[in-house]
Amino acid sequence: MNKKGGEFADSTALTTVGLFSPNLNWCKMLHFVDVILKDVFDKGRNFQWPRPSCCPRCQHSKVWGHGFVERLFDFFSSSIPVKRFRCDHCGCVLCCRPTTHFDRIQSSSKSIKSRLAHRLMHGRWPPGIPTNRQRHWLQNLKRKGLAHFGTVDAGCLLTAYDKLLSQGHIPVSCSV
Repeated sequence: MNKKGGEFADSTALTTVGLFSPNLNWCKMLHFVDVILKDVFDKGRNFQWPRPSCCPRCQHSKVWGHGFVERLFDFFSSSIPVKRFRCDHCGCVLCCRPTTHFDRIQSSSKSIKSRLAHRLMHGRWPPGIPTNRQRHWLQNLKRKGLAHFGTVDAGCLLTAYDKLLSQGHIPVSCSV
């Protein structure tokens, strides 16, 4: 309920919440694309992003360009313009994302795993990325491993990473 002019107004008129729709199946509005980020960085807005064949929400075939949004990725000096598309039928907005990166994480999955492996083998974090972010990855991996597999010791954290990934989970995200 939202307060409106001293009264409470019903907010049930909203049909889309965040990236999900309560009226349809839960559908993430990300379009994962196999791209090389260096090419995207070099070409900027002139990079030719592949258009989705249809809207993942309503399966309508008309998906139009909807501008760009700036995203940060590790090892690039500035943000990178990432293409967005919009469905002509339901209004859903799809944001492109490289297949090498998890949702909402600046580092590639390969980089995350190699940094975790370095930490587990050598007892210290490799330089280049802030250590607090890397500590969050390790903490979240331990928590998710414990929640999904019951017990996780330091020797099998990378195995837990691979198992969680194969089950469709993001191994280092905050959500369990």
